[in-house]
Formats: sequence, C-alpha cells, structure tokens
Amino acid sequence: MTHHWKMFLLGALVVVLCSCASATQPGVVRFGYFPNITHAQAVIGIADGTFARALGDNVKIDPKIFNAGPSAIEALFAGQLDLTYIGPNPAINGYVKSKGEALRIIAGATSGGAVLVVRSDAGITSPADFRGKKIATPQLGNTQDVAARAWLMNQGFKLKEQGGDTQVIPIANPDILTLFQKKEIDAAWVPEPWGARLVREANGKIFLDERELWHATRGEFVVAHVIVSTKFLKANPELVKKFLVAHVELTQRINAEPTSAKLKLNTEIQRLTGAALPTAILDDAWSRQTITYDPIRASLYGSADAAFKLGFLGDTMPNLDNIYDLTLLNQVLKEKGLTVVQ
Repeated sequence: MTHHWKMFLLGALVVVLCSCASATQPGVVRFGYFPNITHAQAVIGIADGTFARALGDNVKIDPKIFNAGPSAIEALFAGQLDLTYIGPNPAINGYVKSKGEALRIIAGATSGGAVLVVRSDAGITSPADFRGKKIATPQLGNTQDVAARAWLMNQGFKLKEQGGDTQVIPIANPDILTLFQKKEIDAAWVPEPWGARLVREANGKIFLDERELWHATRGEFVVAHVIVSTKFLKANPELVKKFLVAHVELTQRINAEPTSAKLKLNTEIQRLTGAALPTAILDDAWSRQTITYDPIRASLYGSADAAFKLGFLGDTMPNLDNIYDLTLLNQVLKEKGLTVVQ
C-alpha cells in the first residue's frame, strides 16, 4: 500500500471516529437551573465543579440561569437547553404541549418548601376567612399557583374570574414581598425562601405548610426535579448517566453536611443574584424542604390532576405514562448500593 493511500485511510478513520464521538459525546451541555435553594444540587454542583468533573474534560457545561419554569421550557423547545432543574407544573405543561415528545423527568431534586403565608393583621385565622381576600402566587399556572387554586376550590371558594370574590393574583416573588409589606395583598402561596422572607421581613405568619396536604406521600411532594430533552437523552445516555452520578452524590453530600452545603449555596446565590440570604431566613426556609433524588412520582400525578381540574391542561386529562424515564437513575442507584426509586 502506498504512503498516499495509508494517509488517506488514516484520515478517513479519524473522520469516522470523530463523527462517532460527537454523536455520543457533545462538546457542550446546555444546563439550566434557578439561583434558588430548591435547586441546591445544581447551584452547588456548578459552583464547586462536581458536574464538570463527572462529565469529563471533553465536555463543557454551558450554565443557563432561569427565574421561572415556563421560560426554561421555551428554551428547551427552541433547542437551546439540554437538561434543567425545574418545578413539576412547567414540566407537565411542556410534556403535554409537545404531545409527550419533548422531555423526560429523570430524577427528583427537592421535596417540600412551599407555604401559604398570611399577613398577621389580615384577620385570617381559619380557611373561611379567605373569603374576599387577595392571595398572591408567583406565576399563572406555576406549581404554587395550581396548589393555591386547588386548595381554595377544595375549601368551597369561587374565585373572582368564576363570579366569586376571592382573588388569586399571579405576581413575581420579589413584588409579592413588596405588596405584602404595603398591605396590598392579604396572603401568598410561595416557594422558599420567600415564605421565610414574608414571615421575617413582612410581618407574615405561616397559615399552611403544603406538606400537611400530602397525606398519601407522607408529607413529601415534588417542588423541583430534573428534566432532559428526549432528543438529548436518546443521543447521549452515557453523558446523562454521568450527570446523574453527580446529582446523586451531591444529594448525599448536602444531606450529610447541611451546614457546609448551606454556606456554599448562599455564597453562590450571592454571586448569581448580588444578595445572599440572611442566615436566619436560609435556616428557616431550609427546614421546610428535603433534598432528594426521589422523583416522588405520586405527587406529580396529584399536581397534574389539580391542574387539569383548574383548566390548565385542556379538555381531556393528558396521558402522562411516559413522562418519566428513571432507567439511568436506577442504574446509578443500584451501582451505589442504594434503593431504586419507582
């Protein structure tokens, strides 16, 4: 064989090997999360390099910060995001809107961490006292908005748009705090740390910890989990598995060393948002949530049922049978000698 042909075949082999590698090992992973305590694994894992080490030197992480689930879903739909930490209702909406095609839930992240806070001077001491009141939620159709509307409906209230006199008003979390302080709203159903902030900065008191409503799951309910683009999952299962190894290890480390974890988390929140949480607020908020890799599947179906009854998911209850793909998570758990999740 001539030298020319040897060089040609070697070049062809390199091209083939490179194309195979790029099909299974992309150079960049677009990684979404919120600068929030409910996304603790993401915030800490990006900051301390845990994800970078797990994914390897040939993979660059492109972190993308979001402040609301719907915008993360839009980015995933637009092909600008591969995986993200997110709340349950935006994930359900994204799955339903894409007819089950766009995404899969691959792990849990956080349970709990949502409360109904009332103004101490609003005269609310029982559920009946919410008649005629204004209750704020972070965003129309978001996880806390659905929870608030479902709870009020179960108490027998008609909301203003249904001809009643009780209002649910979607407002961004920082504005909820301001309006609460100005006494322009009476109550708010919010995720942490906003619950703790309303109590400590705006004379609020916790009327209901949402954990009290989830009897079937022993007080556990998903407030954040991890979703992946279905296309990315199919093309890069080994990479997603490496990510899940890091996610599980971060979950274990945070639970084993919560004091150290909270310090790292708060330092990074300050870097990302310009303001750290006061220690008392962080500790208070942290006490009402659990960091976990369990997706708490039953609570997601409960949230979906509530969203459907409220008219957020169309005219027929969607089939969510394929919204989860826990295969890789359970492989990781089994290899670590941990109990698999359902």
